[in-house]
Amino acid sequence: MNIHEYQAKALFKAHGIPVPQGFPADTAEQAGQAVKDLGGQAWAVKAQVHAGGRGKAGGVKVAGSAEEVLAISRDLLGKRLVTHQTDSDGLPINKLLIEAVYQIQQEFYLSCLVDRQSGRVMFIASAAGGMDIEAVAHETPEKILTQQVHPAAGLQSYQCRNIAFAFQLQGGQIKALESIMRAMYQLLWDKDASQIEINPLVLTAQGELLALDAKINFDDNALTLHPEIMALRDLSQEDEKEIKAKAFDLSYITLHGNIGCMVNGAGLAMATMDLVKLNGGAPANFLDVGGGTTAAKVAEAFKLILSDSAVKAVLVNIFGGIVQCDIIAKGILAAVEEVHVQVPVVVRLEGTNAEAGRKLLMESGLNLVAETDLAIAAAEVVALAKGGA
Repeated sequence: MNIHEYQAKALFKAHGIPVPQGFPADTAEQAGQAVKDLGGQAWAVKAQVHAGGRGKAGGVKVAGSAEEVLAISRDLLGKRLVTHQTDSDGLPINKLLIEAVYQIQQEFYLSCLVDRQSGRVMFIASAAGGMDIEAVAHETPEKILTQQVHPAAGLQSYQCRNIAFAFQLQGGQIKALESIMRAMYQLLWDKDASQIEINPLVLTAQGELLALDAKINFDDNALTLHPEIMALRDLSQEDEKEIKAKAFDLSYITLHGNIGCMVNGAGLAMATMDLVKLNGGAPANFLDVGGGTTAAKVAEAFKLILSDSAVKAVLVNIFGGIVQCDIIAKGILAAVEEVHVQVPVVVRLEGTNAEAGRKLLMESGLNLVAETDLAIAAAEVVALAKGGA
């Protein structure tokens, strides 16, 4: 789960990580009040969306007067921001963060995350802050410094100093960086976060370190332990179909093709999409209905798939193990009739009672094609999506 920058900074502040002075605003009037509360002569107006690249997309602007803050706020609120991390529809801007502006001497990148390969927490740092870290890693990998934290020993001072020296920090700045890193490490553990990112971490003209931006990702599997984090969830930043899928215990991710895919098992779903691509097609979604799927879940899955107007054909790939294929076939037939499916549907059933399930489908009189071979089924659904027979 992701949260907004202003929410992440509130968690930073609670854990002792220095952040700029700022206030969230839902309206232009609240933004104007934030200017009065902050004082100063310049302010940053930052669109709050769950995506990076906001600055390049016009979602972060600096204003030199209260009137300019009001004008920018009115222009941004209610619009959708399109960045390199969103689709073409972008994400809605329902809230802004108004912050004081600081003179910046240097920018750094600093993150703390769970490294799946080593099974440890890792710090990633770079003196090339304020940029996409992926681009830095690709173009100048020598500028990336990593420090793995041993779970028994915890974060060590020498690891913090290694990063401080790479940043060419001096005196009290080294201790300040260690304090920030220890706070990030503790926050990661306290809230079951999977990643905490500061980009950029800045050194101000006064020699102070500040988290100018803040991003926190949380482990979905641990959210039931943290209702205070769940309360920060903003559904307006998430795909409506994915939200609905979670309500029915379906794993659904929107893609950009025209072939709907419904499969039981994540690995089988990935293999199915690979075969669709291999045959020249493009999956419209990833959808795993789970190993113990029911007729009701199949019906909801069809509704999700067909809510995408781009879908021209549907491929159902079910391996009957825990649930028998004839039961699945009955669920598919009920779903097709209930949802009034108008696009061609190719079904590949394999496993327990697969032959009986295929017979039910073939004798239904509905717009269904039953196959035994997945490769053939994938080729057929691609042809049907292109208007073939």
